[in-house]
Amino acid sequence: MWESESESAAGREYGSGLLTSTKHSVKTEGFQQRGNSWYVTADIPSDLLVQIGDVNFHLHKYPLLSRSGKLNRIIYDSRDPDLNKIVMDDLPGGPEAFELAAKFCYGIAIDLTAGNISGLRCAAEYLEMTEDLEEGNLIFKTEAFLSYVVLSSWRDSIVVLKSCEKLSPWAENLQIVRRCSESIAWKACANPKGIRWSYTGRAPKAASPKWNDMKDSSPSRNQQVPPDWWFEDVSILRIDHFVRVITAIKVKGMRFELIGAGIMHYATKWLPGMMNDTAIPGDEGSNSSNSSSSSGGSWKGGLHMIVAGPRDDTSTLQAKDQRMIIESLISIIPPQKDSVSCSFLLRLLRMANMLKVAPALITELEKRVGMQFEQATLADLLIPCYNKNETIYDVDLVQRLLEHFLVQEQTESSSPSRQSISDKHVSNNINAKTRVARLVDSYLTEVSRDRNLSLTKFQVLAEALPESARTSDDGLYRAIDSYLKAHPTLTEHERKRLCRVMDCQKLSIDACMHAAQNERLPLRVVVQVLFSEQVKISNALANNSLKEGVESQYQPMIPNRKTLLEGTPQSFQEGWAAAKKDINTLKFELETVKTKYLELQNDMENLQKQFDKLLKQKHTSAWTSGWKKLSKLTKMTNVENHDISPQIPTTEEQNRKTTRRWRNSIS
Repeated sequence: MWESESESAAGREYGSGLLTSTKHSVKTEGFQQRGNSWYVTADIPSDLLVQIGDVNFHLHKYPLLSRSGKLNRIIYDSRDPDLNKIVMDDLPGGPEAFELAAKFCYGIAIDLTAGNISGLRCAAEYLEMTEDLEEGNLIFKTEAFLSYVVLSSWRDSIVVLKSCEKLSPWAENLQIVRRCSESIAWKACANPKGIRWSYTGRAPKAASPKWNDMKDSSPSRNQQVPPDWWFEDVSILRIDHFVRVITAIKVKGMRFELIGAGIMHYATKWLPGMMNDTAIPGDEGSNSSNSSSSSGGSWKGGLHMIVAGPRDDTSTLQAKDQRMIIESLISIIPPQKDSVSCSFLLRLLRMANMLKVAPALITELEKRVGMQFEQATLADLLIPCYNKNETIYDVDLVQRLLEHFLVQEQTESSSPSRQSISDKHVSNNINAKTRVARLVDSYLTEVSRDRNLSLTKFQVLAEALPESARTSDDGLYRAIDSYLKAHPTLTEHERKRLCRVMDCQKLSIDACMHAAQNERLPLRVVVQVLFSEQVKISNALANNSLKEGVESQYQPMIPNRKTLLEGTPQSFQEGWAAAKKDINTLKFELETVKTKYLELQNDMENLQKQFDKLLKQKHTSAWTSGWKKLSKLTKMTNVENHDISPQIPTTEEQNRKTTRRWRNSIS
């Protein structure tokens, strides 16, 4: 941080911080306070009462009218020369600033500090204490102190900007906020090497901070300055002033990763719901409350996240302040990828949904999450659904995040700037999609236990990723099995439809063994699992046989196998031995299955032969009797035709015929 030279500058130009007027019209020994009233110790009695809020100032007209144009105009416009009371409740800076301005008018030395200069500058503008009334009036002197002392110091700029929180719109109109923001941005972006610096760390406890008290605890000039040295100081600012500082820092060209880290630090401090694993020091809570209480107005420091309660709580002032912080942070996050972590974006999105931030900002935040969705974790994705009668977790939100991720991947792959490094980009895309697929499968396993989760939502989310994104469907199988457990009333058709999102060929052997015994799966899916398991075993055996053939082919080239094994690590040898044992077991089981298959095939062939034989005998007996009857009738007809002929047969012919008939009858 930057070492302020305000003390030495004030000693040179402002009398060691003591500001006095050159004219003394009324001799006074000082101001005295009695309750809520201030009195001037002077020989002349007071003739003017100035009321600011509940504080009364008993003063004299001439010292004030000679230096304040506004008081002159008030008395002149009243047309009453005997007017002895003026009420100015709208004076910026309040009674404290008017007390200093009144002392200046009386020629009493006042101490200008970073804590009171902004209020005094605004009060001087309000009272119109210009150079037209007196040379070296209060406006000129406070403006010089701001320009030459405050803006040259890091810590004084922070304190003045913090004190401007209760001076709106005067501090804005007088460009105090802009000048302090730019001064802080310039110093944050400058190289602090060779410059004395020290952490402020907390708001000043005294009304007039003495920064020289910290010089003894300041790091040495040679100590390296961490890049996040400005985070803590800037995080004490109110959100609108923090946005002004970050915007100015962006213009100066600071690295976007550092700007994003500063935004995350601020969110962690002001939004306790954003805290994850980041521990906040114990004194930060007091710092937030102290700094916020000093700001005045309606701002309340130390915001707390609303965890539970009715919906009406979101309309409270606390929720409005949180909503304003979230909306402002979303608008200033650098557009570059990885400027902030994906976990931070998802936690911010959770609070934005809960506090009902503007839909356009929520959509922008969802797109930012989609840009780096592969960095998300399961715990970050479990965002509750704040709609009644819906699922426990916001599944539709995760579906939108996944769609933004796929659109972003498609856009990057088709951009012309990626063509030169296409191979590397394709590899990164595959790795990102694989990580997202594992994340989605884990998320589906977690939300599948919700009985209100519809089958359509589960199926749409499971099928959103392309098939190439999943190298294994084990995670998807676990999610399906968990969904079937939580929804036992699904019909057979719905169970088939659910299992259709899974590819049985991508299941591991362990998953196949579990699925084969899973009674919740449809029978058709079990058959597919068994078939794919058998194919995998066959492929494994074929690959092993091929490996053994290659090893036997190149074995003579190895001079000493024993020496080679001795040089192999013991863990590798044990793993290879276990793998060979498993392969041998699978071989034995496969041979057993083949043997049983051959036995069943032989039994089946024997049964088939017996069946064919019985069938043949039955058909043969019936047809044989029928043919015999037909042949007998045919031959009897031939004999009758021969008897009708006119020729008389001989004795030899008759004997031959008789013999044939006898043979026919025999047959």
